[in-house]
Amino acid sequence: MTIDRRRLLAALGAGGAAVLTGGGRAAALAAGLDAWPARTAGPRTLPPDWQRLRARLGSRLVMPGDPTYPTYRLGYNTLYDGQLPAAVARCASPADVQVCLDTARGHGIPIAARSGGHNYLGYSVPDAGLVIDLRLISDITVDRDGTARVGAGARLIEVYAALAQAGRLLPAGSCPTVGVSGLTLGGGIGVLTRKYGLTCDRLTRARLVGADSCLLAASGDEQPELYWALRGGGGGNFGIVTGFEFATEPAPPLTVCSLSFPAGSAAAVLGAWQEWAAAAPFELWSTCSLSAGSPPSSRVVGCLVGDPDTMNRQLDRLVAAAGVRPATRSVLPKSYLDAMKYMAGCANDTIAQCHPTWEGGVLPRDGFVAGSRMLGSRPLDAAQAVALVDGRSGVDVLFDVLGGAVARLAPDATAFPHRDSLASVQIYASTTPAGRDRATRTVGEIRDGLAALGARGAYVNYLDATQPDWGTAYYGGNLQRLKAVARRYDPDGVFAFPRSIAAA
Repeated sequence: MTIDRRRLLAALGAGGAAVLTGGGRAAALAAGLDAWPARTAGPRTLPPDWQRLRARLGSRLVMPGDPTYPTYRLGYNTLYDGQLPAAVARCASPADVQVCLDTARGHGIPIAARSGGHNYLGYSVPDAGLVIDLRLISDITVDRDGTARVGAGARLIEVYAALAQAGRLLPAGSCPTVGVSGLTLGGGIGVLTRKYGLTCDRLTRARLVGADSCLLAASGDEQPELYWALRGGGGGNFGIVTGFEFATEPAPPLTVCSLSFPAGSAAAVLGAWQEWAAAAPFELWSTCSLSAGSPPSSRVVGCLVGDPDTMNRQLDRLVAAAGVRPATRSVLPKSYLDAMKYMAGCANDTIAQCHPTWEGGVLPRDGFVAGSRMLGSRPLDAAQAVALVDGRSGVDVLFDVLGGAVARLAPDATAFPHRDSLASVQIYASTTPAGRDRATRTVGEIRDGLAALGARGAYVNYLDATQPDWGTAYYGGNLQRLKAVARRYDPDGVFAFPRSIAAA
């Protein structure tokens, strides 16, 4: 069974939530989510000419009543299953995207692109809106110089498989079904980050369709301000990206590790891990997860560009610093692709099994509430951090180390501002619609408790409906520059959504 890294790392005791139907936009508003911004419409607010679009796309325009609509309308987070898009357009080319925008723009409906569908707040499946689905734009080619040309609809495990066949790698995330587009546009924290940087740091050129349906290219030489914004400014703000070009690296042998520690030792482990992870060679990335309980438990997972002997020497230092023997310890040499499958939780699956498709009828999905923080340059008080999850249930806190290549760039070199952060922190609570309010309170209390300890930023790829001062938390000192880019490339708010840069 395919699982994502949150379940792999945290060893969650609860299974995936059942797919339940909520109440659409009304339920979202009742739960405290922002309403979608008002949009410019025609004089009589006429609906889009869906028949015209149907004539272009045929069966690739999926609407209510079509047999595939109940499946294609869904995103990853089951809490938003009550959202009912007016249409899902399965685009196979940038020209399809242009026609979709020409059809829907100006009619007062939300328009959103979908790559993997993992948007934490369900923004990629807007209620009564148009989903511009990019899954069919997923070709991947690798040039002789290592440049990877990747369609915006490709999912990570597909990218990894294609690169591995060419002997190359790209630093990116671990969940196999996450789309490359959203991950890259928000920054792209992953398991090779310290050695090779964020995914957005590897982006050399992007192709996109603008709010006025024009075709654009963004790079260091073409639309350089847009290129700056696309590297960490978050998906959906400036246009619909249809293709990426990445600078890749040769794929060396890797080593992965996993250590679980006895309950009651979480504070010692987290305290030691923060110092150890920050001082480790850039070749070593790791994450420390806390699982709520009485007492909480902890686990460390890592990926090294290097051999098992080197990994074991590094782990010996961690164990000695923590003063706690792990209950389990595993160190395994892996190829690049096998390491990515291991981190994705599908080590024993085929590539096809790692990314079930809509056509296959079964999707790996979860109902969850999440939030995030970014550590400063110094470690948190570990005992106080662990106290935030002590006695709770159903929530996990994941610390992903940064530093290394991430910190080589200035905070304003790209739109991703958290270059000086020691680690990102994700708070993740699986839940059902019935438990949503409780999960939201729990996540918010932990998030705000971490802020009181000094972790005040947040990661835009982990969108949070109740994040205080979210524009500054996500973008820091880059916010005003990003707002200027958004005004230039989407002056009429065609792509506006509740957590868009224009709304910050």
